[in-house]
Amino acid sequence: MSDRSHPTFTQYIGYLFGRTLPPSMQSWVRRDLVGPGATARYLARFVLPSFLLLLLFLLIPGPIWIPLAMIALLVVPLAYFAIALMNIYRRHRLQLHGLDPDLVGERAQRRADRVRDDYERRHGRSL
Repeated sequence: MSDRSHPTFTQYIGYLFGRTLPPSMQSWVRRDLVGPGATARYLARFVLPSFLLLLLFLLIPGPIWIPLAMIALLVVPLAYFAIALMNIYRRHRLQLHGLDPDLVGERAQRRADRVRDDYERRHGRSL
């Protein structure tokens, strides 16, 4: 079997359900979990399947606002907890794939470094 840089369809489905990909795909996993668009992908994978299932509430007879309110009462907390647990989940997935879990905070650290460098440049001293 040749080393691939992208998962096959079956590997991708397994990855979505928590399986680990081969080490040859670590760069793909890193881009998926901490690269551009990682937050949107995470939320879509977490909320969209649940939301599609909740659309069954639209089959309840009565005014449309009742099933819509029921969907909202479930989707809002679901999205809230998905966002709250996002970094924990991403750290766990990085660790499962043999990557550094601290990569999750890499963008924030780069931003903090830029702010510090800007401060030092402007004021000629360090914090």
